[in-house]
Amino acid sequence: MSRDDLRGLRKSIDASFRDFTIEYGDSLEAFFDPLLDFLIFSERLLLNTPWPLMIAICAGLAYTASRSWNIVVGVVAAFLVIGYLGMWTDTMRTLSIITVCTIVAIGIGIPLGIMMAKSNRVQAVVSPILDVMQTMPSFVYLIPVVMLLGIGKVPGLIAVIIYALPPVVRLTNLGIREVDSDVIEAADAYGSSAWQKLVNVQMPLALPSIFAGVNQTIMMSLSMVVIASMIGVKGLGQPVLKAITNQYFAMGLLNGFAIVALAIIFDRVSQRYGMRIQKHRQGGSND
Repeated sequence: MSRDDLRGLRKSIDASFRDFTIEYGDSLEAFFDPLLDFLIFSERLLLNTPWPLMIAICAGLAYTASRSWNIVVGVVAAFLVIGYLGMWTDTMRTLSIITVCTIVAIGIGIPLGIMMAKSNRVQAVVSPILDVMQTMPSFVYLIPVVMLLGIGKVPGLIAVIIYALPPVVRLTNLGIREVDSDVIEAADAYGSSAWQKLVNVQMPLALPSIFAGVNQTIMMSLSMVVIASMIGVKGLGQPVLKAITNQYFAMGLLNGFAIVALAIIFDRVSQRYGMRIQKHRQGGSND
């Protein structure tokens, strides 16, 4: 292909995308309005909750999932330091973004992973798409999303979800496929339907793998916080971006540590919960 042909192809693609944006941009915005409403509700809920109650809720959730007082102390200490350093509002906004993105990613990823586990044809179609989603530079996600939806919260959320979705899909598929065939044969011998096998046998046995996927989804969502701030997503990423632009070392360092603290909390709590599930599966203690 000559250089002129390549230039013509690029212009054709750009023109087609602009026409698509003009024709369907408003419809796409309306389609994603529920996602925006969900984010706004989550953000207001976290921001309007008194900070002592919020810390108590987070500590309770951490203990329920991990059964570790060390992790609970770490959660409380991290949030107290974040509040003392004046980063509470941005942290709650980031927490709401991660919560919404994780819920949406789980809602899409687990059913898609189940479909892949049940059908080799679906796996053959979806796997290359996941490869592209995982290997494409994260900045590239922002180009079509911003052109379609402009600058704001929804484009940032979509970019984060696209980036964070593959792990939960892959590990759900892997977990279900790795269920022992002897267990499946025993379920068949008892006359279990396909739905009963999925809900009562395959999903419970695949839970450690699924929770590993959820853990990675959360980590990847947090890693996109700074990049998503470039297109208007408020949270800890915006001060970091401002610090990079204006060379505010202290601001960038403190907000970066806040992001790291959230990542460690999510990672430790989800890992301990996955370990408890694994012990329960093997007939051990949950504590």
